[in-house]
Amino acid sequence: MENYNLTTKREQQEKPYTQVCMWASTLVGEENIPLFEKTMLEVYKVRVKYLEEILTYPDRDDNGNNVEGTGGRSDVFFSIHEDDIQSFAIRRLSFDPPIRWIEDLLATNKTLYPESVSNYTTWTTE
Repeated sequence: MENYNLTTKREQQEKPYTQVCMWASTLVGEENIPLFEKTMLEVYKVRVKYLEEILTYPDRDDNGNNVEGTGGRSDVFFSIHEDDIQSFAIRRLSFDPPIRWIEDLLATNKTLYPESVSNYTTWTTE
């Protein structure tokens, strides 16, 4: 799936929106980006910038083969204002499914997304 990026990931992820999150199984759609950002602020009290939606790649078995019937889930990536990270850290876990930090996500799911997603990280998991 083509994502909605019009610029590079680094250009989109400018200060003060430095921490990237992923919300699995979520569709926003290009036409709803302003509503998504507004809702996150008004309802959840967190300033966000929508980055992109990505369809996941299929899961892989122990031999590295694609697992039939997996993949194709739409996940939303967005960055949050650095001043809102602390207040959002626990609250993000109450979402269904929970919103994950990009670094935690990539530590356990490196094969579900294009390699370019690693450009969103601001700290390492190793």
